[in-house]
Amino acid sequence: MTMVSPARRFSPRATTAFAFATALLVVPFGAAGAQTLGYVPMQPQGYPQGQTYSHDYVSDEAQASDEDARLPDRLRRQIVSFDRSEPAGTIVIDTGNTYLYYVLGNGRAIRYGVGVGRDGFTWSGVQSISRKAEWPDWHPPAEMIARQPYLPRFVAGGPGNPLGARAMYLGSSQYRIHGTNDPSTIGKFVSSGCIRMTNEDVTDLFSRVNVGAKVVVLPKNAPLMAKGGDKGSDSWHKRPAATTLPSGRQALNISTSAVN
Repeated sequence: MTMVSPARRFSPRATTAFAFATALLVVPFGAAGAQTLGYVPMQPQGYPQGQTYSHDYVSDEAQASDEDARLPDRLRRQIVSFDRSEPAGTIVIDTGNTYLYYVLGNGRAIRYGVGVGRDGFTWSGVQSISRKAEWPDWHPPAEMIARQPYLPRFVAGGPGNPLGARAMYLGSSQYRIHGTNDPSTIGKFVSSGCIRMTNEDVTDLFSRVNVGAKVVVLPKNAPLMAKGGDKGSDSWHKRPAATTLPSGRQALNISTSAVN
């Protein structure tokens, strides 16, 4: 007669270990699996579970809005009546009142607040846009270096560059209409003759102006040419700036206010 041996008995501890090992094989070890096993993954401190982490990134649109919010109402971009005879597409710079007008025609213009030349550096005359550049490099002219020998000889285009997001070069002169990394200088007599705009405003103007456009720079004591702003023109200064940098570019942070 064949003898059948009795079944081997397992201890409670062995049974529990076997069940745990089986669970590891059949349950995917993702977030849900971890919770099934009583394990909850750690979250970075200071953030709720499930939230994405932006590493304190601030969008270009938010920066542009912040830039615009710093300006007094009179210096914000708006459509105004315009009673001069320049044709549409012309730029007129009212030096004494720190305004730049882009003529729309039919008695209207877009008015922007600008920074202009300080005492001894204001000028007047007629030029034309000879070149346009996005995130331009800065090569301080010899005359500026002679006055400020501590200035760098070159600054790559970028947020730290005093020429800002865009530049429009005036004829063969050293002068430009350009952006700035220091919006607090808008509405002031601060530059060495260049016309400064916020990066948001210079990007807007850049998109409208063609190479060859006429630029009229009025003397500091010229009379006011335009009055008032259109109601409902807030949309003009909410347009986000296009601030995409060339890939691989780095910029030395030189404040515009230090470039005297």
